[in-house]
Amino acid sequence: MDANGGARRPRTLRLALKASCRFNSRALKTLDRHILGEWLKILGLVLAATIGLLLMQEMYDDFRDLLDDGAGAVDIAVYYTVLMPSFLTVVLPLALLISLLGQLHRSNEFTAMRAAGLGIFRLTRGIWVIGVLCCGLMWLFNSRVVPWSVEESRSLKDSLEFRHQAHTDGVERAGLITSVAFDNRAEGRLWYINRYNRFTGRAYGVSVSILDARRRETVRYLARVAEYDAAIRKWTFHDGCEMRFDAETGETVRPLPFIDRVFADFHEDPQLMLLIDRDPIDLSFRELRRLIDYLTVEGNPKVTKYAMRYYSLIADTLGCLIVIGIAIPFAMSGVRVSPVVGVSKSIGLFFAYYLLVNLANMIGGRELLTPQVAAWLPNAVMIGVAGWFFVRMR
Repeated sequence: MDANGGARRPRTLRLALKASCRFNSRALKTLDRHILGEWLKILGLVLAATIGLLLMQEMYDDFRDLLDDGAGAVDIAVYYTVLMPSFLTVVLPLALLISLLGQLHRSNEFTAMRAAGLGIFRLTRGIWVIGVLCCGLMWLFNSRVVPWSVEESRSLKDSLEFRHQAHTDGVERAGLITSVAFDNRAEGRLWYINRYNRFTGRAYGVSVSILDARRRETVRYLARVAEYDAAIRKWTFHDGCEMRFDAETGETVRPLPFIDRVFADFHEDPQLMLLIDRDPIDLSFRELRRLIDYLTVEGNPKVTKYAMRYYSLIADTLGCLIVIGIAIPFAMSGVRVSPVVGVSKSIGLFFAYYLLVNLANMIGGRELLTPQVAAWLPNAVMIGVAGWFFVRMR
């Protein structure tokens, strides 16, 4: 040890460095909490505003119909409360974009910390964590909450309509759907229902043809009335007739009338029959999956549009991360660049992303690409664009 204390200097320096690291770590954690706290406040306000706007639009579209069906204040409140969760996946990416652009442009902490040498990923790590959580939330809502919301709100609306029609036209005439056809190719049964009451679950004028491997009719069951029991998945035919045919000549072999007959192997769900030809955007995640499974077995070309909608819902779960990747580079472009320029560029990229989504849906719908590739292509393109801007920032 020298007179000037040379042996103590390395230890003193190490202690000073450790203290400095602990201070910087505490400072960065405080900065993360501050940035996230301010951003989440703005995000909450934007979400509330955008959901409110969508709610007003839905009320403009449906409020008069609800009143015409005799809905009271409680019925209307319950209907829109059940419907509101389906809005979240629509507005969340847009709310993320608006809140990020507003928060990052007015946060001078970013400019100061970047000047101090901190990287862009280190400064925005809390935002990325929230983005990953939002992706998980999108998946949960698309797979669980939104299907419940769509199906339950539709059921509530149908119940109000049935109550109104039953009061004016009678129960048997309320909710009648005419000309329901269903081809169960997997089990060789072709259904035709003249009229189906979706509220009572009764079918009128039912014809079921049993087909052989060459699609020739061998047996036909006719019934004046038929009912489906969802609990045991069986159909019961009333006041009907069984007709057998010679597959080669098509001539009737023998007719056999019956009063009541339970068909244990007839498990076609009338709810699935009614989904055919519905607009894909009006169907829930579960309903899309059911239709895809059925139409794929049948070999029906209509499966493409339902598959595009189904895989698009899955691909949309990455939308939150893509929006964050678009917003951060332009919102943190520095003091020498006008905020208006960065905001306009990021909003332009946001709309370009949705234009790509629509273009991919059109291409996938025409079967130029498989539905899986068409659904994921816009996300892959925008991830590449966002990555390129991030590399330029470093």
